[in-house]
Amino acid sequence: MRAKHAAPRRAHGAPNRVRIIGGQYRRRLLGFPDGAGLRPTPDRVRETLFNWLGQDLPGWRCLDLFAGSGALGFEAASRGAGRVVMIERDRAALAALEKNRVELGANAVEILHADALAWLGNNHDSFDLVFIDPPFDSGLARTALDAIGAHLAPGGQVYVEQATGVIAPPGFIIHRSGRAGRSHFALLTKE
Repeated sequence: MRAKHAAPRRAHGAPNRVRIIGGQYRRRLLGFPDGAGLRPTPDRVRETLFNWLGQDLPGWRCLDLFAGSGALGFEAASRGAGRVVMIERDRAALAALEKNRVELGANAVEILHADALAWLGNNHDSFDLVFIDPPFDSGLARTALDAIGAHLAPGGQVYVEQATGVIAPPGFIIHRSGRAGRSHFALLTKE
């Protein structure tokens, strides 16, 4: 689930909506339910992230753990990712993700109802880009980051967003980092 600082939960005057900022679904709005800690990554942070990544992700395999609103995963699909797996355990968020996938016609997106950490432990797929953005102040980012190495393709990258500064675990380096309000975010690569 997405959890951020006290960012507005409106896009273009609509409550519980976030807009996609680039790619083929640009300007489309994603609806998401009310939920504890469910706040999408703000536009300016997503813009920074995709500037770091080079804007387009043609054919990339992406994993959006703790998908929440799906803002990161749908943004990746909008920018040409070939496969985007979204993991979400909250049923209301899951229903909204499915509705958004259908409305966008986002065929590259797979939505799975699962606990993110349990899924990591039972899955062996590899990805070019992994988004780790759990509920704010949950402490789950570090646990997920410690388990993600086995799921990264050669040259793969991990985006982490959390309430405290991001510290790279052994075997990773912080490629880029930033801060927006109380949210700290970083793009990591394997050494």
